Amino acid sequence: MSDAASSGGTSDGPDGAALPDLRASDADRERVAEVLRDAMAEGRLDMSEFEERLDATYKARTYGELEPITRDLPAHGAAKVSMVKQPVSDDPAAIDWAARMVDGEPSSSGGFAFWSGFSRKGGWVVGRRFTAFAMWGGGEIDLREAYFTERDVEIRCFTVMGGLQVIVPPEMNVVVRGLGIMGGFDDKATGVGTPGSPRVVVTGFALMGGVGVDRKLRRAEKLRLKEERRREKLERREARRAAHWERAEQHRLKHEELHELHMRKRGKRREGRGPGGSAGSPDVPQDSPGESQ
Repeated sequence: MSDAASSGGTSDGPDGAALPDLRASDADRERVAEVLRDAMAEGRLDMSEFEERLDATYKARTYGELEPITRDLPAHGAAKVSMVKQPVSDDPAAIDWAARMVDGEPSSSGGFAFWSGFSRKGGWVVGRRFTAFAMWGGGEIDLREAYFTERDVEIRCFTVMGGLQVIVPPEMNVVVRGLGIMGGFDDKATGVGTPGSPRVVVTGFALMGGVGVDRKLRRAEKLRLKEERRREKLERREARRAAHWERAEQHRLKHEELHELHMRKRGKRREGRGPGGSAGSPDVPQDSPGESQ
């Protein structure tokens, strides 16, 4: 493991002061684990480093042990634990919508595709309104990792013989109001999100084309579920191995018990035999020479 992941105990915080050895919560560990998953998805960590640091994360008991694990990662600030505890969701992987609200200018206010395509995804900043147009082409608008400058966002989608896809996380508050003319405008993603979620309204029209709005898991959530399945698989494997050794031990004990019982019976038979004779054979008197005829 690297020095950032292997160092433990009390460590220095950003202001140079030592973090007290307060006990870390499951939510604190999960926030650090999410940063590690993002770092692996971005190629900053390989699989072995990710597994090593993730194991250290779940073993950490204090802030001092937890803080160094992401010290050398650019997203380290998102994983810092606060000394003032705030109410968190029961789901450790829930989106912190307050952290997704930012100030400043949006990264992009629109997308255009003519016999081509465009994509907006990752940690981009969404403004109050985003307009997308596609003609004989396609575009992707992914809001799963996006940041927002406003609580109310309008995504306007217009397509002519083309296709646009809007991807939102399951936790987002979404309203779809588009119209399809000789085409389709999918509204199955309409629904209420988790508390604090921005309200995203998808409008526009599709002429001989299609606009799809889909709810999909975030990359970090996919990695978390994959890690959970891997851990469950290992636990099942260990359980099967333990059951196998338990059955083998029971078989060995039963074999030893049968062997001991056999030896006790054999000893009793030997005790019943006289010297040079067989056990249970009666004494037969021999005739004297004078009595034989």
